[in-house]
Amino acid sequence: MPLGQEPPQLLQQRLLHQGRKFNFEVNRLRLPNGAEGDWECIRHPGGALASPVTAAGELVLVRQYRFAVQGRLLEFPAGTVEPNETPAQTIRREIEEETGYSAATWKSLGSFPLAPGYSDELIYAFLATDLTQLETPPDVDMDEDIEVVLMAPEKFEKAVLLGEAIDAKSIASFFLAKPHLAAL
Repeated sequence: MPLGQEPPQLLQQRLLHQGRKFNFEVNRLRLPNGAEGDWECIRHPGGALASPVTAAGELVLVRQYRFAVQGRLLEFPAGTVEPNETPAQTIRREIEEETGYSAATWKSLGSFPLAPGYSDELIYAFLATDLTQLETPPDVDMDEDIEVVLMAPEKFEKAVLLGEAIDAKSIASFFLAKPHLAAL
């Protein structure tokens, strides 16, 4: 059954925090199997991610400081879908802000839930090709500490398999993009 087609019965809703990027709720629900209880959920507008590939076949990644894990993760450029913005618009903006590249060719790789045990966030993944390096990249957000990293797909896959610090959305998106990389 497709996602969103089997909602629980909402018995009581409590918004505990309304944030800049997401809301946090604790809701009393009756699940489809009849179980009742309180469940916490982060309500998120979704995110968009690009797997950018240069003409030389290198992946364009960012090594970004993430306060929640107190360190730097290797990631594909990504961002939160803003109000009145489609995921495609989000990632076109984010790739320029985070990497200094723009892409002429885009292919949707699909979407997937990021952490369905506690969040409704979906990641919309795209393959970005025909890259051009911008002469004057846009300013990065004040809270972003980013280094652009070019890497061969084989080296990235090896880093994943060795357990290097790489976020889950980038790992999943790499494997969605991988079948398309040989054709480039």
